[in-house]
Amino acid sequence: MSDEPQPKKPRPGWASHEPQAADTPDDARDDTRTDAAGLPRSNESDGEADGHGEPGPASAKTGASATAGASAKKAAREERRAALKARRTGWRRLVPTWRMVLGAFVVTALLVVGGFLLGYTLVQIPAANAAATQQANVYLYADGTVIARDGEVNRENVTLSQISEDAQHAVLAAEDRDFYTESAVDPLAMVRGAWNTLTGKGKQSGSTITQQYVKNYYLRQEQTVTRKVKEFFIAIKLDRNQSKDEILEGYLNTSFFGRGAYGIQAAAHAYYDMDASELDAGRAAYLAALVNAPSQYDVVAHPGNRAFVEKRWNYVLDGMVDEGWLDPAERARLTFPVPKRTTLSTTMSGQRGYIVNIVKQHLVDNKIVDEASLDAGGYRITTTLQKSKQDAFVESVDDNLMDRLDKKNRKVDTYVRAGGASIEPKTGKVVAMYNGIDYVKQYTPNATRRDFQVGSSFKPFVFTAAVENGSRTQDGRRITPGTHYDGTSERPVQGWPGPRYAPENEDHEDYGDITVSEATDKSVNAVYAQMAVDVGPDKVRKTAVDLGLSPDTPDLDGAGPSIALGVANASVLDMTQAYATLANHGKHTPYTLVEKVTRNGRDIALPERHTRRAVSREAADTTTSVLKGVVEKGTATAAQTSGRPAAGKTGTAEEDTAAWFAGYTPDLATVVAVMGQDPVTAGHKSLYGAMGLPRVNGGGAPAEIWGQYTRDALEGEPVSSFSLRLQPGADESQPPAPDSSGGPSSSGDVSAPATDAPDDEDTDSGTPDDDGGTTGDDGSESEGENSTGGTTTGSPTGDTGDSGGTGTGTGGGDTTGGGTTDDGGSNRDELPGPGGLSGALDGRRWD
Repeated sequence: MSDEPQPKKPRPGWASHEPQAADTPDDARDDTRTDAAGLPRSNESDGEADGHGEPGPASAKTGASATAGASAKKAAREERRAALKARRTGWRRLVPTWRMVLGAFVVTALLVVGGFLLGYTLVQIPAANAAATQQANVYLYADGTVIARDGEVNRENVTLSQISEDAQHAVLAAEDRDFYTESAVDPLAMVRGAWNTLTGKGKQSGSTITQQYVKNYYLRQEQTVTRKVKEFFIAIKLDRNQSKDEILEGYLNTSFFGRGAYGIQAAAHAYYDMDASELDAGRAAYLAALVNAPSQYDVVAHPGNRAFVEKRWNYVLDGMVDEGWLDPAERARLTFPVPKRTTLSTTMSGQRGYIVNIVKQHLVDNKIVDEASLDAGGYRITTTLQKSKQDAFVESVDDNLMDRLDKKNRKVDTYVRAGGASIEPKTGKVVAMYNGIDYVKQYTPNATRRDFQVGSSFKPFVFTAAVENGSRTQDGRRITPGTHYDGTSERPVQGWPGPRYAPENEDHEDYGDITVSEATDKSVNAVYAQMAVDVGPDKVRKTAVDLGLSPDTPDLDGAGPSIALGVANASVLDMTQAYATLANHGKHTPYTLVEKVTRNGRDIALPERHTRRAVSREAADTTTSVLKGVVEKGTATAAQTSGRPAAGKTGTAEEDTAAWFAGYTPDLATVVAVMGQDPVTAGHKSLYGAMGLPRVNGGGAPAEIWGQYTRDALEGEPVSSFSLRLQPGADESQPPAPDSSGGPSSSGDVSAPATDAPDDEDTDSGTPDDDGGTTGDDGSESEGENSTGGTTTGSPTGDTGDSGGTGTGTGGGDTTGGGTTDDGGSNRDELPGPGGLSGALDGRRWD
């Protein structure tokens, strides 16, 4: 072995770092390598390995060449990268290459498409939110004037056809002029809106009308990314499921316009007191401008913003012109339509709350709309109430009652309440009601409550029952207006099998022999208590119910003879209906408070109302002829201020807790009651001393209210006279019983004159204005003489009222519980004063 150093075997991947000739071909450079001594190594791969395991010359040369080639290529690539990197220094290193841009674009596109598909799949159109579906029920007078809106949300949905074209175009011009041609979403507008918001040009959402509708109807108002994403996808889906008209209609019904108004219908009433169908271009443009900033753009609430609001208003109008929706000439004529400072209140104050609750109950009771549906809202309820008559009723109560109270100095004046109702006899429509001074102060509706006695205003029902049933006195005489009764105070009634009942007259006034007409004029209790027995209390009750009282009226059943004195607790509205039946010649039409009901533009079916014959025409008309005398010369002369032919009856409840007047003309039946109630305990209170008067009676404030209201309510209408058909012998005066001292019940004579005509005989004779006095009657409407020979003057008479009579009869004994009272010289009538209801022996009721 030589001592000279031997060349070392190169390590794998070794390559010469010496520079190569520039003109050496790449292939030569790649395939030619040198060892550490500078000798070429290409021959190391040539040959085969020898027998000692060493490679042969050819094999070694080939392997070395391949390894060298691969290494060279790798080195070359690294050199090129290094050179390129050397050139991308500084800011150039931050600029992505085209490969990076292309890759990022592809990845982003895949993410966007995937995210869109995922979102479109996952986000579904939800159910509408509760606030968006809530509506107010709108209550209207018969002429369409709004009475009130109830519900937490002031919204009334309307169809697109119920919104004027000007209103539709104004909103489109303000919010989305390309609504009918664009897609559901506008990404560019969203970006533009965001940019304008960021740059201080005003907060803009960039949402289309479809997106805004989705936000209003399906989502909430919070400004979150999640809500915006949902809004985006729901809008796209909604645009495929609904027409543009449907979306626009929904948007107009859900947008907020300020003043608590949701939807354009509520807004039209809140700002201009009109329906959306009546909006012209000027008003519509202002409402459209409000959507952008409802609270700030109310020029009444913020007059300092008017210049800015007018600029927005002009922008809307100019947009309408640009889109061809408004004629330029008309545009030039428009001036800014300042909204009303005070529009019709839709709160529950005043009479409105009473009306809403009573009408609601009427709808439920008559199965027109159930309570749950009413609570959901959306009903447009046109009532039968007439605004002019309603206003006249309130004014009359104020003038004749409320303005005369001194609540600071007279405690009793704090007890005073009033109730009233007015019905058209021929139609049964309730045209006006009075329920209290203010619903937010006194919640109980005085027109429909059933907890005060009606007093002697019930007496006409007794007489009607007598005529209807052909009833006769205990001695067999037929009961007519001219039938004589004993009007002696505390006279026990005859023919009654129950305990002794002897009602007293007011101030114990004894009237002796008196006709039914006179007893009605003076409201004599003794006469009518006896008449109730002669007819039969059960028949009296039936007649009262047939005329219009509810069969559930408290204390109507089992009252015995006291039923004649009005112990029943009927409501003012029920009494009005009964008197309307008398005014309509005995034909009863159930009263109604509702003219029309719609929801979402569709009519709700109303139940049929059938007119029926309650009592014969002779019974009703004969009663009317008697009640005319009460107004002309009896306890209700104050009602003559109506200036029209009228019939009616006064009444006073036990202990003076209520005073009534029920009356009618041929065209209008109205009942008024003044009641006493403790505002703290709600207990009934006597009205002695109210308004500074010793007593309050039906001939006072109630009749005065009735007279003024009837005059004003019928102003401008022709004066109608009563056309009456009386029972046979109604205009004749019957002689008293043979033994007048014993009263009619002591005589067994059943052959008294003028009683032979059949009970069902009809006559077409006219009816005198008086009671068919002893002088006879020519059938005209002119005044005659009463049975005592006195001439009727129509002025207050000072006659005592509600007196009764004594009778001989059997079953003596003193009356307990006090006697009934009458009107005396103060025109007071009916029931007892402090002594309590007379005749209720030992406090018992009759079964």
